[in-house]
Amino acid sequence: MKKYIFLIILMGFTSLGFAQNAISGTIKNQNNEPISNVEISILDGVIQSKSNEKGEFQITNLPIGKLTLIFKKAKFEIKSQQISIGNQDQIKLDIVLEKEDHHIDEILISSVFNTTQNENVVKIDHINLKQIQNMGALNLSDALATNPGVNVVSTGISIGKPVIRGLSGNRVLTYAQGIRLENQQFGEEHGLGLNANGQESVEIIKGPASLLYGSDAMGGVLYFNPEKYAATNKTEFSVNQVVNSNTQGINSSVTFKNSVDKFKFLVQNNYSSHADYKLPNGESVVNTRFIEKDFKLGTSYVTSRYVADLRYNYNDLNLGLPEEDLENSTFRTPLFPSQKIENHLLSFNQKLYFKNSKLEAVAGYVFNDRKELESQDETALFMKLKTFNYNVKYYLPDFGSLKTIVGFQGMNQENRNFGEERLIPNAKIADIGFFGTSQYAFQKNLLQFGVRYDFRKVNIEEFGEIGEEGAFQKLDKNFKSINASLGLKTDVTDKITSRINFASGFRAPNLSELSSNGVHEGSNRYEIGNSNLKNEQNFQIDLNVDYNAEHFDFFANGFYNHINNYIFIAPNGTMIDDNFVYDYLQNDAVLYGGETGIHLHLHEIDWLHMSSSYEMVIGQLNTNSNLPLLPANQWKNNFRANFDVSKNIKNSFVFFQANYTFNQNRIGNFETKTNDYLLLSSGIGTDIQLKKATFNLFLTATNLLNKQYVAHLSRLKTDGINNMGRNIVLGVNFNL
Repeated sequence: MKKYIFLIILMGFTSLGFAQNAISGTIKNQNNEPISNVEISILDGVIQSKSNEKGEFQITNLPIGKLTLIFKKAKFEIKSQQISIGNQDQIKLDIVLEKEDHHIDEILISSVFNTTQNENVVKIDHINLKQIQNMGALNLSDALATNPGVNVVSTGISIGKPVIRGLSGNRVLTYAQGIRLENQQFGEEHGLGLNANGQESVEIIKGPASLLYGSDAMGGVLYFNPEKYAATNKTEFSVNQVVNSNTQGINSSVTFKNSVDKFKFLVQNNYSSHADYKLPNGESVVNTRFIEKDFKLGTSYVTSRYVADLRYNYNDLNLGLPEEDLENSTFRTPLFPSQKIENHLLSFNQKLYFKNSKLEAVAGYVFNDRKELESQDETALFMKLKTFNYNVKYYLPDFGSLKTIVGFQGMNQENRNFGEERLIPNAKIADIGFFGTSQYAFQKNLLQFGVRYDFRKVNIEEFGEIGEEGAFQKLDKNFKSINASLGLKTDVTDKITSRINFASGFRAPNLSELSSNGVHEGSNRYEIGNSNLKNEQNFQIDLNVDYNAEHFDFFANGFYNHINNYIFIAPNGTMIDDNFVYDYLQNDAVLYGGETGIHLHLHEIDWLHMSSSYEMVIGQLNTNSNLPLLPANQWKNNFRANFDVSKNIKNSFVFFQANYTFNQNRIGNFETKTNDYLLLSSGIGTDIQLKKATFNLFLTATNLLNKQYVAHLSRLKTDGINNMGRNIVLGVNFNL
């Protein structure tokens, strides 16, 4: 079976010489005036173009069959146009873009049928990461935490683990470059392993997504969309530089893109370096520094029947771990103890278009090299994790109003140890899942349903003398699960949309939970695994109501998530070598809560946007004890003004944020309560056009009042270390 899967995905679908088709036309506004620099793209492809000064555009080598064209430009509403095109068709279009009200319907790549949010049954949040970085986000996890319902477990400023509605780690799946990202995410002090540069946007699925993504997607999915290629027959060059006052940090990025007819290419190099962050009292938290190197490469080939996208990402992160009695002997180079992490991501995405259907196959290889160093000559942990992913989907021809996808997906993974200590054993994991999902449109309703079967095989090697620290028993264990989903979207009125979704999900126990036997230096505890653990299985109900008027938006999301056999860690009251011993246990659990918010955009002052949101989550075990690592309730407020100063100074903005975090008194057995705090941020920015070059400038201040506080999900809280003080961020981006 594995041989056939490998051949299907990696042989490269045969690309024959087909006659060239084309779409051309003009784009104008409501006053019949041409609009230049409108981005035109295919809904699920890499083909892009831009309109010229006369509003004219042309795209060639389009995939045959039914397509959705997307027309997008700032200050205009996104427009989608469905067409059918054959091998030699020459189609002309006249497109009219309307002035943007205050909400943009983004395209969702992570959704089942790659639709816009308005056409999607499941509510998926879309974040433009480049815009979020202009608001002072120090790293990728901070950018994600701006979204209602998303928080972050942090270890200083270099490590951030996203939390979606109270679930994190192996319960939240991360996708990058279209493949599953595996980097020992079981550890609380193991970050994402992605650099924010080179990420176009992120889509956030809250709740079970096992139907499309399999094991570990029971809490949600973070789907990162990589940097887009240049428009057809265009060359782009950009240099970005960001500096931070608090950490004296720098973030540099250089990108080159070129697109010629059927071929597209991009290369990007990123470098970040931060010294220790400073507390509001001016003291530095020693060894919270880090140095990150990142390199991205991509190339694409496009014909009317075949699209291929090959991408590679190398990320090297060297970060310090704060401890007591460390001598601050260097400025930026991390001291010991430290982590040295290398990630290699190689992905190959292929699409083969037929007249009324499509075959898509993605193969990916992820190599994670993780070291935890106690000194220059002492490597405590050294793990090499190799993962091969594959995902094949066939989009069947539409049957009236019924759309259907069938496919299979899997993973082959191997973990090997080379350090002095072993936290998890040498092991192999093999996954495979088969799924089918359909969508049926009737009247003002959209019904979506699907089912999936998954099988996982875990093989753990024996090591050491049983009963001693670091020893592992041989274990061969299988896990399987059947999951389903059912959702309904209804346009109640022209302005009100309701969604209700029922979905199940599952998660097989990870290697740490099954077999840990030793001190986890990152958590300072002795962990003992449990080979008798069962699958976690959850069932969630999601309710969503959206009200979209011309100058006012309102949303309300509610969820109830019941988890059978929830796996958690708890102290057993004993100690080994001065470390408290923690066991992995199981019990049923429930999480419930939601998010609500408004967006106000008055007609009289249409340059001003005001948004406010509130989020909460409550989680309990069957014993009525609280789940650990639950985020505190939050109230987030944002005021933003957008305007043009002149013909050459455009897209200017001023913003002010006030985010209030409530007390967290609902705590787990080994947690302490956390006080409330209010954080203020503000910033300004603009684009300056100089002939063919564009400069983007922004100046942002976070923690404006230099507030002394500690986040409940900060892992440094137990050491009495507060979060970072005021930080002023200056960014200069040059685009040619």
